[in-house]
Amino acid sequence: MNAVWVVFKEHFRNFYLIQRLAQFQVKISNTNNYLGMAWELINPALQILVYWFVFGLGIRSNGPIDGVPFIYWLLVGISMWFFINQGVLEGTKSIATKYNQVSKMNFPLSIVPTYIVMSRFYGHLGLLAIVMILCMIGGFYPSIYTLQLLIYVPMALVLTTSIALFTSTLGVLVRDTQQAIQALMRMVFFASSILIVPPDGIVKQVMQFNPIYYLAEAYRAAVLHKEWYFITHWELTLYNVGFILFMFVVGAFMHMRYRDHFADFM
Repeated sequence: MNAVWVVFKEHFRNFYLIQRLAQFQVKISNTNNYLGMAWELINPALQILVYWFVFGLGIRSNGPIDGVPFIYWLLVGISMWFFINQGVLEGTKSIATKYNQVSKMNFPLSIVPTYIVMSRFYGHLGLLAIVMILCMIGGFYPSIYTLQLLIYVPMALVLTTSIALFTSTLGVLVRDTQQAIQALMRMVFFASSILIVPPDGIVKQVMQFNPIYYLAEAYRAAVLHKEWYFITHWELTLYNVGFILFMFVVGAFMHMRYRDHFADFM
């Protein structure tokens, strides 16, 4: 548990530094693009159009889901996925790519994947705001249930950060980690409820072990379905909180166990 405490203290003491580095990362990520930060919204928009055309118009003939038009159902669920997917993938390679820049400084390496994830979190907040405006145009107005996003959005951030802490360490030790995580994230995407409604039975029960399933349904409950999802599905809430804590503990242990030996693997 000492490793967990050390990582927690490094994050607490360097909270301001994490924000500054995240903002700088956002700027340098788009500095060479003519459209700049607009790509943070253009890329998701293009992907959403493709998914809507194939799964909405093609497979479902644009039929509603639980009384909600497919496009709004898709928008709310997938807005969370873009953040988690990008955060995990970029967080996985963060220490390996940034190590040479900070190795000669007294720099807390555990915050490297965190500020990379945080740089993507700003885009998530912007996209989520746009999605909610579009939902309002479609007749889904904010309500008391929307306050649940104050629970689910931080959960998405902490989940992504915890996973990135673990995979970033693994990415230094095993160079194939990046490719493995990319393949795994594709499986996680299609094994969730972002594009399809899983049928009742063993398939749905297995998919519920996927944290993305919980977050997608929780976001929709807050914005579209007007349901206290964390209460009505309290068992899934407890499972996902436990999963996040588990990933943080494992990530902190792995990071502190090998941090002094990163140079040997670079």
